[in-house]
Amino acid sequence: MTSGKVQTRRKVKERSVPSLVGQRAEVHAAFRFAVQINGITEAVFTECSLPTLEVEVHQQMEGGLNHAVHQIPGRVKGGTITLKRGLTASSALLQWYMSVATGSIVPRAASVIMYDSMAVELLRWNFEGAFPTKWTGPSFNSGGDQAAIETLELSYQSMAVG
Repeated sequence: MTSGKVQTRRKVKERSVPSLVGQRAEVHAAFRFAVQINGITEAVFTECSLPTLEVEVHQQMEGGLNHAVHQIPGRVKGGTITLKRGLTASSALLQWYMSVATGSIVPRAASVIMYDSMAVELLRWNFEGAFPTKWTGPSFNSGGDQAAIETLELSYQSMAVG
């Protein structure tokens, strides 16, 4: 007999797919993650979108070479980290955004950590110099039954994968 707590487990098939070097690579579920800001695991986020990274490409034409254009890699454009969570009584994220909006930029270290099915850390994305660039409050609907969700977008100075 249990103590009244109901435990449920999500069963997710972890599949193997071919990797680029011919070995089998394991594919992991995307719902096992945590977000840390300044080394502290923040409130539970229901969704986290990592940035899109894109290399700017400069086209250089060459006289006499009419069938092609040289593609030269330029700067890397980093996107934003998007965090979503249920609205709570804590206004810490909104206060952080408001301090940036009023000119008091306090960059922080942020990490997104992915875990395997045994809660072992698989991968970590570290973002240095992160600061909020956009806060979106919840949409209210008296006829709805959905949770109030706040969204925070972060820009950053540098990213490392470890």
